[in-house]
Amino acid sequence: MHDWLGSRPQFDDLKGKPMSRSLVIAAAQLGPIARAESRASVVTRMIAMMETAKARGAGLIVYPELALTTFFPRWFMEDQDEVDTFFETEMPSADTRPLYEAAGRLGLAFSFGYAEKTTDEAGKTRRFNTSVLVGADGELLLKYRKIHLPGHRENETWRPFQHLEKRYFELGDLGFPVAEALGGRLGMCICNDRRWPETFRMLGLQKAELVLLGYNTPVHYPPAPGHDHLQDFHNHLSMQAGAYQNGTWVVGVAKAGCEEGCDLIGGSCIIAPTGEIVAKCSTLGDEVITAECDFDRCREIQDNIFNFAQHRQPAQYRLLTED
Repeated sequence: MHDWLGSRPQFDDLKGKPMSRSLVIAAAQLGPIARAESRASVVTRMIAMMETAKARGAGLIVYPELALTTFFPRWFMEDQDEVDTFFETEMPSADTRPLYEAAGRLGLAFSFGYAEKTTDEAGKTRRFNTSVLVGADGELLLKYRKIHLPGHRENETWRPFQHLEKRYFELGDLGFPVAEALGGRLGMCICNDRRWPETFRMLGLQKAELVLLGYNTPVHYPPAPGHDHLQDFHNHLSMQAGAYQNGTWVVGVAKAGCEEGCDLIGGSCIIAPTGEIVAKCSTLGDEVITAECDFDRCREIQDNIFNFAQHRQPAQYRLLTED
């Protein structure tokens, strides 16, 4: 089990009282983004939401997966140059720099997802579905690349829309990192990752106190259309279970509404370590919700019913890691 000094109370040297480790967090749900909408336009929307979050006392604002563009994996494209128009080759870029500048002016940390195109040490081009956590000063605090890529690789013409993440992205290569930042221990995941308990357990084993995740989730699931009416339920079920079973705050943020003819669920929310939803969006458009998140509440769960050091039985879980 990881030894983390943060699990011990911290005290204010002047008063001898426990220091507060609360952070007001804003979930910034985005409404639809048209294929023709420019990044500059999207960033303008994001900055307006950042202003709202600041006015409500937030210290962190969280945006969705692939926040800068429409959800392009819904289209089959054979021309790689066309696909690459949706990818970022640097961050910040000319289009996103105003977002970084606004964060610095407002004193807000922020997290958002984007399609990342990069080059490795061997000179090979790599493409990932990526999320970053950035400090108010522009410092990169944490980066995550999506591991549980859903969908398919080839054009399946029977579908009303495609879901080609396996075609356009590589498997994330950074694992499930956790960073000490903003007064707590923070981790990230992206969309489909939330459905897999292993995601939250990997973060929970590192004593994560806050998990940030963005998603683009269609209402209609072509392989199993009978589940369409369950999409909102399954969305919250997976995040609430992950929060409770690992004693962590979870902030789940959607791209929502009818985007290029595809209906996306909303339901952006902030979930306490007890699994309770403490704030939730009520629309399918641009909307900001906030909640004060006390990281010390994680101890209620992590030190008791889900005290991993006392109660887990790793020797009995070998099937989980066998091929």
